Amino acid sequence: MERMNQKPHPTPRQETSTPAGEAAGSGKPSGISDRRPLSQVFEDLAQNATSPISFGQIEKALSDRSFATLLTFFALLNLLPLPPGTGIITGIPLVLLSAQMVLGFETPWLPRVLRERSLAPERFRQLSEKGTPWLRRIERFIRPRLWPFARHHGDRWLGLLTLILGLAVVFPIPLSNWLPAFATAIIGAALTERDGVLMTIGVLIGLISLGIIVGVLFTAGALITKLPFLN
Repeated sequence: MERMNQKPHPTPRQETSTPAGEAAGSGKPSGISDRRPLSQVFEDLAQNATSPISFGQIEKALSDRSFATLLTFFALLNLLPLPPGTGIITGIPLVLLSAQMVLGFETPWLPRVLRERSLAPERFRQLSEKGTPWLRRIERFIRPRLWPFARHHGDRWLGLLTLILGLAVVFPIPLSNWLPAFATAIIGAALTERDGVLMTIGVLIGLISLGIIVGVLFTAGALITKLPFLN
């Protein structure tokens, strides 16, 4: 009789896990954050790519993450050996995202014309092969430490720096593309975990890259003024 009167214990609810290759926004229940490392997200997107991957698909795959993650991705994109002048297109997202950080936007936004831009699967796999080893090294090193800013205050100041670096990527200045993009990738990665040490490294590289650009422009200006037909 005692056994009949006992109420059955409720069955523990089974938590559903997201398959490793499933991108955010493609069937993943809302409210569940994709906690895969960023390097793994890129690898999975590259492995499953059978058609061109648009910036909009990438934005959706990273939709539950921060400005910092998108900054890191688009900065890595600019580290690829792309045709001359491509930085005008691939650098614009860096400028837009950084400007939104400075203005205090809560969520990142890209205009439709950029969301529809796409990368061929082979090009995206090339990005993954070149970028994920760097990301893995950073992910092993990165951790929350020595963060000197209040959350939004720091985002705005660092957004201002990455905005300047993004403009350096967009404008076709000789030697102005790779180093600013690399600095932006490091700053973006530091922002994801509030790592003050990595942030300092990224800021220093960024300032060095801007110094190089100023030096190149100054030298070019000096050479131009010495041309015979200008005298």
